[in-house]
Amino acid sequence: MDERCSVIEGLIFLSGDEGCTLEQLATSCNMMEKDVLELIKDIMDEYCKECHGFECVNYGGRYKFISKQKIHDAAEALFSSSKMASLSQAALETLAIIAYKQPLTRIEIEEIRGVNCDMMIRKLLARNLIRECGRTDGPGRPFLYEVTEEFMDAFKLESLKELPDLPAVEQNMDSELFKEDDVY
Repeated sequence: MDERCSVIEGLIFLSGDEGCTLEQLATSCNMMEKDVLELIKDIMDEYCKECHGFECVNYGGRYKFISKQKIHDAAEALFSSSKMASLSQAALETLAIIAYKQPLTRIEIEEIRGVNCDMMIRKLLARNLIRECGRTDGPGRPFLYEVTEEFMDAFKLESLKELPDLPAVEQNMDSELFKEDDVY
């Protein structure tokens, strides 16, 4: 694969679960769509080989990487093993947002955290701490997420009402930072 292939590959990888369109890739790389399509075909051919654990697919006009079926059992074991018992700070933050605000979409979680949450949601789903609980009626009909009984067991909660209260955030508009005369 040439350097242009590696750029396209990287962009598809960075697009995560949402994937990206041919038009987005062509625009990002300042290339003709037909040229990008040829590079994508090379990428897809490469990742179809048995030596890779994931592949490049096109679903609904969006290119993305997905794991191959052959790794699913091992992935399940990885995420449910006792070695993975502790959660990272990012996973705990994502889980807390879902617990306090459920049900909510991935985009709503990302707006609160300020970072992409695809991987954290996948990890929490794989560990059965959250689940999909429907879809919104909005564009794209994104999934809604909520915590599971396993979450309740893991944190020894009978009800979400037992979660600690969140500290109140006080906004003081009279502070030195906000003067009426300031021009923004």
